[in-house]
Amino acid sequence: MNLLKKLIRRLIVGKEQEFAFKKVQIDTFCIPNIKKSSMYIHVPFCKSMCPYCPYNRVQYDEKLIAGYFNALSEEIDLYSKKLGKIEISSIYIGGGTPTNAIDELIVIIEKIKDKFYVEGDIAIETTVEDATNETLLKLKLAGINMISIGIQSFNEKYLRILGRNYSGKDIENAIENTKKHEFDNVNIDIMFAFPGQTDEEILDDIKRAKQTNADQITTYPLFTFPYSTIGTYLKIKKLKMPDFIDRKSFYYLIYDYFKTHNYKTVSVWSFKKSNTEKKYSSVTRDYYIGLGAGAASRIGKMFYFNTFSISEYNNRLLNEKKLPVSVNMSITDKLSKIYWFYWKLYETRFSEHDFNSIADRKMKFIVKIFYCLKLIKKQEGIYKMTKRGAFWIHFFQNHFMLEYINKVWSIMKNNKYPEKIKF
Repeated sequence: MNLLKKLIRRLIVGKEQEFAFKKVQIDTFCIPNIKKSSMYIHVPFCKSMCPYCPYNRVQYDEKLIAGYFNALSEEIDLYSKKLGKIEISSIYIGGGTPTNAIDELIVIIEKIKDKFYVEGDIAIETTVEDATNETLLKLKLAGINMISIGIQSFNEKYLRILGRNYSGKDIENAIENTKKHEFDNVNIDIMFAFPGQTDEEILDDIKRAKQTNADQITTYPLFTFPYSTIGTYLKIKKLKMPDFIDRKSFYYLIYDYFKTHNYKTVSVWSFKKSNTEKKYSSVTRDYYIGLGAGAASRIGKMFYFNTFSISEYNNRLLNEKKLPVSVNMSITDKLSKIYWFYWKLYETRFSEHDFNSIADRKMKFIVKIFYCLKLIKKQEGIYKMTKRGAFWIHFFQNHFMLEYINKVWSIMKNNKYPEKIKF
C-alpha cells in the first residue's frame, strides 16, 4: 500500500514538488489582495462530545464562549482591514456544534454582513438536539438558508456506540421540524461501515432517511482517526472494521438504492432529490477565508491553518492584535490544478470545456485511464464518474487524503506552531 501511495503521488504531484506546511512568521505574513472569496467559520464548542469526531472541538463551557467570539470578531476586523469590503460568495459554519452558541454566532454573522458583501448561500451544521423551533427561527432570520443535521443512524445500537442519547423517533421529529422552516436545502448525515453492521441495517437506515423527505442525504463510512476517542476504543476492544470487499458492497448498496429512487449524485458521499435546486456542500470551494481556531484558508497561492489552540487563538487576536495563522503551504500552479481536479472528481462531474481549459498532460492521461477502466464516462460535454469510479474516489479519499489530514491535525492538536509538517 505504501508503494502504491508513493507511485500515485509521484504521478499526480511529481518528484520535484515539496509537499509541506511550514511555520508562519506572522510579522512578515502577507495576505494577497483578492476581490472575492468564500468563508468558513469554525465554532469548536460541543455540549455532547461524539467519540468518532476528529475535528478541533472542546467541551462547551460558558466561560470560554465570550472570549472566543470576541477573538472571532477581531479576526473579522483584521481581514476587513487587509482586504477591504470584498465579496463573500458563500459562508459555511461548522464545528463543533455551531448552534450550541447560537446567539453569539448570529452577532458574528451580522458583523460579516457589515464588513463584507455577502452574496451567496449561508450553510450551517447542527444536531438533533439543537433542531428546536427557537433555534431554527433564529437561523432563518439571520439569513441562513441551508442546514445539515448530523443524525448518523436511526439504529439505537449504533447511536449508543456513537455516544448519541436520542432515538430514531427524535430524529424524525427534528427533521420534520426543520423542514417546516423552509430552508433551501435540508441535508442529513448517515454513517455506515460500523463494526459488525449488516446490509439489512444499512438499507433500513437509508430507507428511513428517504422517508423523512430530507432534500439531501450524505452517507459516509465511520472514520477512525487514531487520535479520536473511537479510534482508541476500537483499538482497545480489538473490534474489526469492515474490509475492502465489504465497504465496496456497502457503497454499491447505498449508491444503487438512491439511483433507483431518482436521486442525483452530487458528490461521492451525497445524494440529492432531483427536484431540489441547491446542493449542500461543506468542502468544494475554490478559495475561502477560514475564521476560528484550527480553520484553514486558501487565498491566492497560499493554503494555511490557524492555530488549533483556543487559548492561543484568543491570545494572538485579543492581546497581540495579529492573525492566528500557524502554518502555511505555498500552492504552485500545478498543485492548484490538482486541487481543482480532485474536487471535481469528488463532485462526480465536470464539464469537458472546463477540464480542457485547465488540464495538463498528466491530468488528460489520468482521465484516459479512467475512461479505459470505466471509472468515468462522457455525455453531452460532461464527464461523469460511474458507480465504480465514485467508489474508487471514495477509496482514494479514505486511504490517501485522510492520512494527510490525520497527520496535520494530529500534529497541530499538540503543537500551537509546528516548525514543519512534511508529507
